[in-house]
Amino acid sequence: MAVRTGHPDKNQGLLDETSKAIIEQLQVDGRRSYAAIGKAVGLSEAAVRQRVQRLTDAGVMQVVAVTDPLELGFDRQAMIGIKAEGSLEPIANQLAAMDEVEYVVITAGSFDLLVEVLCESDEHLLQVLSDRIRQIEGVKATETFVYLKLVKQTYSWGVR
Repeated sequence: MAVRTGHPDKNQGLLDETSKAIIEQLQVDGRRSYAAIGKAVGLSEAAVRQRVQRLTDAGVMQVVAVTDPLELGFDRQAMIGIKAEGSLEPIANQLAAMDEVEYVVITAGSFDLLVEVLCESDEHLLQVLSDRIRQIEGVKATETFVYLKLVKQTYSWGVR
């Protein structure tokens, strides 16, 4: 399991040193009990449960299972660089609404957006790319980087 944290500036009041310590505990093991976390950070089990709920409700973090896409029938994973014109946020929102899209980021540099997709096959990837992504108004060019092997995937970067 992994803990993904949201943007800290929006929730600065929630992120005291104790909440950060709870997040770090969950990043090591997302299934760790509230009692064990409480012992590590100096709180009761109930207090840890409350803080985790507040952090989750506020969108600061989510506890998720990290899976191997190949084991779940997704034989094609790719990162797609997109060059676009006009406002990027409407394009990003349309991409984010697609079931196959796992990650969308607006960037600076060669591409305006980077999009990670999970598809069942090369044919499925082609359909998503040609029939859906390239049809979005404002998308001018795409470059697809097909994943050959996932070497590292981690969400344990800690908190600041």
